[in-house]
Amino acid sequence: FQRAMDCQTVEGEACEEPHDSETCTCSSSCASSTAESNSDSPVILKILQNWVPTVSHYFDKEHYTYAGQQIVIQESIEHFGAVVWPGALALSQYLESNQERFNLKDKKVLEIGAGTGLVSIVACILGAYVTATDLPEVLENLSFNISRNTQNVNMHKPEVRKLVWGEGLDEDFPLSTHHYDFILATDVVYHHTALDALLATMVYFCQPGTVLLWANKFRFSTDYEFLEKLRDVFDTSILAEFPESNVKLLKATVREN
Repeated sequence: FQRAMDCQTVEGEACEEPHDSETCTCSSSCASSTAESNSDSPVILKILQNWVPTVSHYFDKEHYTYAGQQIVIQESIEHFGAVVWPGALALSQYLESNQERFNLKDKKVLEIGAGTGLVSIVACILGAYVTATDLPEVLENLSFNISRNTQNVNMHKPEVRKLVWGEGLDEDFPLSTHHYDFILATDVVYHHTALDALLATMVYFCQPGTVLLWANKFRFSTDYEFLEKLRDVFDTSILAEFPESNVKLLKATVREN
């Protein structure tokens, strides 16, 4: 993945704050626009490039700064789920910049398709009780990233669990004891065969009062088809768009009868 070498602000100017290969102190909050809470129109944003790129054929360690804390993410090219995709950057940036609108402090948060764990780590930093889930083959790298970035910070200890979309939901996550304030999902929709199972999983976890925040890079017709299916089930709105990355950030809630 080719990534820009300079930290940049929204205006495109290079960040003048010094940093080296181990740190990047340019926070996404330094140049982010925030949507007015009473506006129905999505805010137009740019994903801020607040990371230090590295080059590796197998493992990458990317350095991010969100909510004043440096986050080091290990990636693996062995699995799609072990790479930081644009939707994760977009949602992390948005959560950091819109803490009054979406206050995660002491809230119960479930991330589905957590991948490298970046969004879950940001949610932890913002004070949430986080459960990060993904397929079994991704959990080792996910657990490693979450552990290394949360072990020495005063926050609720996050949980990492296996979740195969559409399978064993009643047994592994019974609704009598598992209610979440927020469901987070980033780049979970692309050209794969599990879209119906993904939608069923979203429907299962989204109870009255739950807010689903889904950020996705729209690449294929199947992405838009999934969006239409989501709109058939939930009340949805587009919170933000990142045109340069083709990322949309949507909010969905259970439709009131």
